[in-house]
Amino acid sequence: MPKNLSGSFFEEVYEVAKLIPRGRVTTYGAIAHYLGSRGSARLVGWALNKAVYQVGVPAHRVVNRQGLLTGKRHFLGKYSMQQLLASEGVTVRGDQVQGFAKLFWDPSAELTRLPLL
Repeated sequence: MPKNLSGSFFEEVYEVAKLIPRGRVTTYGAIAHYLGSRGSARLVGWALNKAVYQVGVPAHRVVNRQGLLTGKRHFLGKYSMQQLLASEGVTVRGDQVQGFAKLFWDPSAELTRLPLL
């Protein structure tokens, strides 16, 4: 896996999150695995909770391993995360991404040939 991300772990999380395509979702664990910190999904979640202070970090595209919007309470409104996903064509019902397997974006598979900044 590429490890040419610079800076702190949080900054690395933000750089990966910025690469998630519109209309796709990934998981906290998938980002942690890509960054070589398997088992650090909660730390990725913590980083994304702080993403409110980062410009251009689409934290709404990161969900738990079952496609649930577990980070929704960290957004400004109760339904903000769902609304942001809906604006990208992602359907959410009962706080769960519909068609999660089809929409899942795996950075370990997708970024193996892309250089990261």
